Parts: sequence; structure tokens; C-alpha cells
Amino acid sequence: MAVKKRAAGLVAAAAALALGLSACSSSTTGGSDSGEGGALSVGTTDKVTVLDPAGSYDNGSFFVMQQVFPFLMEYKPGTSEIREGIAESADFVKPNEYEVKLKKDLKFANGNDLTASDVKFSFERQTKIQDPNGPASLLTAIESIDTPDDHTVVFKLNRENDQTFPLVLAGPAGPVVDEDVFAADAITKDDEIVKGKAFAGPYEISTYKFNELVTYKKYDGYNGGGDEAKSAEVQMKYYSDANNMKLDVEKGSIDVAYRSLSPTDIADLEGKDNLTVHKGPGGEIRYIVFNFDTMPHGAKSENPDEKKALAIRQAMASSIDRAAIAKDVYKDTYQPLYSYVPEGMQGANESLKGLYGDKQGGADADAAKKFLEDAGVETPVNIKLQYNPDHYGPSSGDEYAAVKKQLEDTDLFKVDLQSTEWVQYAKDRSNDVYPMYQLGWFPDYSDGDNYLVPFFYNTEEEPAFLANHFQDDSINKKLLEQVSQPDAGKREKLISDIQDDLAKQLPTLPLLQGNQIAVADKNVKGVDETLDPSFQFRLSMLSK
Repeated sequence: MAVKKRAAGLVAAAAALALGLSACSSSTTGGSDSGEGGALSVGTTDKVTVLDPAGSYDNGSFFVMQQVFPFLMEYKPGTSEIREGIAESADFVKPNEYEVKLKKDLKFANGNDLTASDVKFSFERQTKIQDPNGPASLLTAIESIDTPDDHTVVFKLNRENDQTFPLVLAGPAGPVVDEDVFAADAITKDDEIVKGKAFAGPYEISTYKFNELVTYKKYDGYNGGGDEAKSAEVQMKYYSDANNMKLDVEKGSIDVAYRSLSPTDIADLEGKDNLTVHKGPGGEIRYIVFNFDTMPHGAKSENPDEKKALAIRQAMASSIDRAAIAKDVYKDTYQPLYSYVPEGMQGANESLKGLYGDKQGGADADAAKKFLEDAGVETPVNIKLQYNPDHYGPSSGDEYAAVKKQLEDTDLFKVDLQSTEWVQYAKDRSNDVYPMYQLGWFPDYSDGDNYLVPFFYNTEEEPAFLANHFQDDSINKKLLEQVSQPDAGKREKLISDIQDDLAKQLPTLPLLQGNQIAVADKNVKGVDETLDPSFQFRLSMLSK
């Protein structure tokens, strides 16, 4: 198969070369007869680990992959809805079989045919390599992969009607790679990937300096689910200092600054006439975890009392002003989060809003006091609250100082606020050291399931990530039901109902949802359209 592909690729490459010579001259002027935009420049402080999808599972690396690799499934711009990418069709043909039919005449930028063999190769090599920095853990649902012909791929899964599987195909584990360029059992070097032109996304990489500069060139053979790239060329500049990126976008040396400027820098740039600060829904969430064993009146505390422990959680939920923290600490680069699934996701609601505080999203000390009085809790309640100063950003100290002040201003709580560096923090929080503590989360894929199952599906066989001793058989059952529920409306209701159940018990206290932020020259178009709930920044949608 590989020999035939290579032969076909050589013929196609020769033809492409003849066409490309004239195309190059027309694109150097910044446009073409088709109206596509000229060169665009974008800055970031994110870093690339490797270009090989099997060896990286981070924002910086996946950003590049989104631009240059093809995906079987993609997110529809402006939504968190999934659609076909290079797939012509994709669906369950049996409860445990997900069949993908590829579009005809797919090719990589090097001229090689893109077939079912490449798809099978792409996923099997990830599970074979099992790189500790890679996303192979997202592919545990796959039992085997069959390719009946060059255009058909059948994934045999270990869970019936798994509604998250199409989302996995659109995420960090989803890039389809060229089996003639990538190694089957080892990470392929960046330079080999670039030299091999193993790309079939909206762009291909024309020049590459690791974590310094990447030049993207529009790939004319792109045949994914989206439109062709609106800019003929994009230069991506990598910064080690966000201050330098801020200065460059301010003076027009780059057109767009994306990830990550400080809240103070963003607030400053909002006042510049030549710039627009674009904000979109973000997938990152920040929250407090309650350890059901060691929190005040927890199951293994000196005075265990389930009702009193719940009342303390309810009183805390009524005392915290999320909007004030978002504004004062994060300059509105975060927004209040009133439930467990963030805004923009299927099934998202605001389940905490109507239960706690002033029932409009604000704090209410009287409501907090009533929860404690009704349960017979003596005040002030002594709380030990832990946060991390290095893993969740430099503003974590200010964030949790604000939480402490808000709680103590009610005269209902006395807060012992402590911090621990991440390496020790990660060990301590799962070993019952902290009664209450800070965590954050960025999703593996854009779906409510990823904000629920890892945290709250808790059994002896499959312990939850939180390790906070919260377990509810009814919630476990609903979590399993929603994964396999093919009816979108019924699944959305299940996800909403699960959040309502959680809001009554408060195993965690959601605080903030991060906005996606991009600062761009006022002449740049398409930024708002790509800052959507898929959390994928598409260079192909930008132009000037």
C-alpha cells in the first residue's frame, strides 16, 4: 500500500510543482484573484512540545496540529457541535461499531493519497507508542480498527453508543498522519514532518523554527469540513515574554496576540484605538474541592455530621461573590461560573444560581447564616483552605485572598489560607491533606461529559479524579446513561439533571470560567468567529 501511495504522490507532486510556480508569484502581493487575504502575523507565548500528535498533549502543540493536520471530525465554527471533517459520513452502524466513510481523492500536501490505511495507522501508532506526553489515554474506548477498503474505517468500541467518541476524533488524539512519513513505533522529529510535507489541513508549514517562528502557507488541496483558508500566509511568532508580545501588537508589529496576556495588559490594550480585544467562551474552569472526609464535620473529622457539613458548603456557596473576583482579580478575563458544565456546552445550566446567595448570582450573608443556623452549626466556622501559586497562574494568590475576605466579611467563617507548590500539592490533595482546596480544569474535548465523569463518577473500580470521597450511586448511573444516550435532547436533559443533583450536594464549588482572549488590529476579520465553545483557534478564519 505504501509503495503505491508513494508512486501516486510523485506524479501529483510534479503536477503541483508546475502549478505552484505561477501561484507563488501571485500570492506575494498579499492576495489573489480569488480574494484571499495576504500574510497575517500572530503572536503567542504558548510553546510547542513536538509536532507529532502521538507525543504531545498540550495547548501549544495542538494549536499547530489544528492548522495543518486533517481530522475525521471537526467542530462547527461558532458552536460545540461536531460535524464531518475529511469524513464523508460517520455514524454508529452497530452499538459498538463506529463507521467512517472518507471523502474521495484525499491527498496530503506531498501528493500522497490519504486513505483508510493512514487513519488506522494514525490511531494504532498512538496506542502502540504510549508516549507519556501524548493523548493515547483518550483512545481507551477503541478495541480494534478495521479497514474494509481504502475509504472505510470501522472503529470497534468497548462501550455501546459512546457519544463522546466522535468528539475524541476532533481533539488532540484525532489528527490523521501520513504513514509514509511518520514512524509506526516512535515519535517522528519535527524537521522530518515538515520536510515530508505530511499535511492536509487548511495550511501546510513552509518554514519552521522551533518555538521561534512558523510560517503557514495555504494548502490548496484541503478538503475538510470547513472553508478554505482566508489568508494565503500566516506567520506565527513565539514569545518568551508576554510583555514583548503586548508591545508588538500595540505598535502593529503583529496583527493578533493570542495566549497569553496578563489581565492587566488586556485591560490596558482595551483602551487602544487601533486594537480590538476579542472575548469568547472558554473551557477552563476554576473551583474549590471539598473533601467529604476531612472538611469540618466531614465523615472522618472529630465531629462528623453530614447535615452540618452540607450546611457549611451551602453557606460558602452563598457567601462568595464570583462577579467581584472576576472583575477585581481577573479584569473580566474570567466570568462567573454557576454550575459544573461551563456556558456554551450542551446541557449547561446555572444550577447553583437559584439555590444559593441572593438567588441571582450574588452573595447573601443572611442566606449563608440561615443555612448554618438551621443545621445547628456554631460560628465562626474554622476553615483550612489551600491553593496553589504556580500551576494555576500568578493571580491565584489574589483570587484566594478575595475568597478568604468574602467569607470572613460575613462573620460566619475564620479562614486559614495556605499555599503549596504544585509537585507537593498534587500529592497532598489526593491524600486527604487538604479539607478544602483549589483546582482548575481544561477539557480534553468540548462536551459536558468531560466536566462530569472525571470528577464525579466514582466507584471502587474506577475512582474519581478528585479523590474527595464523594460518591452517589444515582449520579453514577446517570453519568453512564448520558454517555450512551444517542438522542441529543434526552442526553442534554441528563447532563442538566446531573448538575442539578450536584448543586444540591456541592462536592465542589464552581467559581469561574475562563474567557478566550485575543487582541487584534481593528482591520483583522474573523477573530470573533473562531473564539467559540470548541476552544479551537482557527487561523484559517482570519484575514485582513
